Amino acid sequence: MGSKERFYADIMAMNPGVTGSCNLVIVRLPNPDYPRIRFTVDCGLFQEKGDDNYNEDFPFDPDKLDFCLVTHNHVDHIGRLPLLVKKGFNNYIYTTESTRKLLPLSLWDCHKVLKDVAKRKHIKVIYKSEDVSNALSLVKGCEYGKEIQVHENVYVTFLKNGHLIGAALVFVRITYPGYDDINLLFTGDYKGENVFFNVEPVPERILELPLTIVQESTYGDMDSEEIHPCFKENILKCIEQGGTVIAPVFSLGRSQEILYELRLMQDSGELNPEIPIYFDGKLAIRYTHLYIASGGRGLDIKEEMKDFLPKNLTFVDKVTRGEVLNSNTCKIVLTTSGMGSYGPAQAYISQYIRRKGALIHFTGYTAEGTLGARLKEAPENSAVEVAGIVAKKLAKVEYTTEYSAHAKADEMIDFLNQFKNLKLVLVNHGEPEVKEQFADRIVDCVDTKDVGILGRRYFFRVNPYGLAKTLSTKFE
Repeated sequence: MGSKERFYADIMAMNPGVTGSCNLVIVRLPNPDYPRIRFTVDCGLFQEKGDDNYNEDFPFDPDKLDFCLVTHNHVDHIGRLPLLVKKGFNNYIYTTESTRKLLPLSLWDCHKVLKDVAKRKHIKVIYKSEDVSNALSLVKGCEYGKEIQVHENVYVTFLKNGHLIGAALVFVRITYPGYDDINLLFTGDYKGENVFFNVEPVPERILELPLTIVQESTYGDMDSEEIHPCFKENILKCIEQGGTVIAPVFSLGRSQEILYELRLMQDSGELNPEIPIYFDGKLAIRYTHLYIASGGRGLDIKEEMKDFLPKNLTFVDKVTRGEVLNSNTCKIVLTTSGMGSYGPAQAYISQYIRRKGALIHFTGYTAEGTLGARLKEAPENSAVEVAGIVAKKLAKVEYTTEYSAHAKADEMIDFLNQFKNLKLVLVNHGEPEVKEQFADRIVDCVDTKDVGILGRRYFFRVNPYGLAKTLSTKFE
């Protein structure tokens, strides 16, 4: 057995908070003549206020990366893949097969949004259309549960994750002859179940391995019992009073889940099927058509879930949007983007925020600085700015986490406690104070040798036996 100090992986996160997910891993092999192996897990867009400058470049050399792994198809995990390519990356991007099919829609839409923002702010767009095309040409789709070799010394397995269609836990096995393996598991954004597809348990062979887990912590300060469902009640109350509901939704996952929720409300008799439901958002509509297409287009959707659309649903486009905006009839409008800052949501919110009796109901996380966060914080009757228009906040603004695609703290603790030989848990993807709180809870509730908090300040050096040391970086 060789010296374990000469076989290690350094792990660092590019994102100090929730969005902009990008984990950099640098592997040193025992043979000094072998070049170091470099790869990233995800390469997402920063969306928090004050983090825009992080979007423009990387604190590492993209052209030196050997490959890239992707956990799922949300913009805060994939939105800078074209920038990675623009900066010199020219190797494979590995995803699940379902994510491979969804990526073109999301990356082209992301490029469009970035162009619109650049034009509005009179700045240069961070990547061009050819960078999107080049990035997509590098994507390789992989089967769930099948180990693939991505490098002479690195093997990867994508495991089912309930967060989203195509989402995966990414298990990385780093090998060298005569040495024990270094085993890493990246949760990405994690949830243990999904109404649209089945989520298989983590294989026993992985549960028993000595393991370092990079664990998300978005809701690491909240237990599942603290979630108080309110969406149905709020929607029905507004409709009973003859009002209009504007529900900002994320294009992939949340849109389809809320459509299904409305269908269930109709089927149960709670929601009158004659109430018109409008769905606006080009990308969200295209995703929805993929869900309902014959065979699910390989998206692993359960057969019984392909008929999930509510009755009296109308898909809205630019031509028909004006009619919906100006209508005074009682109705429900689902619109992108989920945080309200982009897409047609801005048009609907600017119109209805000034209408007493209207309800603007956010259905998921709203990052600091987004329109959703600002509207939630603004007092009633105060002036708010939406897409350049200043209006008085007369509409009711509500928010719920009941449909969140992220596990809560107790569920994440249960997830970690499955593993029989945890060496290190690195907490990632959360607000700084939430990561600290969740890390403290892991120390109290999980049998693991070490717990660390990922960010831009430290590299965590791990070997086959867990944490070796931490090293300060110059990237903060």
